[in-house]
Amino acid sequence: MGSMSWIHWVIVIAVVALLFGGRGKLSGIMGDAAKGIKAFKDGLKDDPSDEVAANKATGALPRTDAEKEDLRKS
Repeated sequence: MGSMSWIHWVIVIAVVALLFGGRGKLSGIMGDAAKGIKAFKDGLKDDPSDEVAANKATGALPRTDAEKEDLRKS
């Protein structure tokens, strides 16, 4: 029960090779997941666009078109 026999090591190596090796489906999925995480982190960074800068300056949340019309009428 203490150490693993050679057959256990063969099974472990086969599973690792299947999951992470070559051009398999799982390695492609993991690459896509990494791209998604990177895109998410980039999305969290400050965006220097005009709309974001205007909202930060006023401290307001983005408004709907109906709210913008009500503010123009007032």
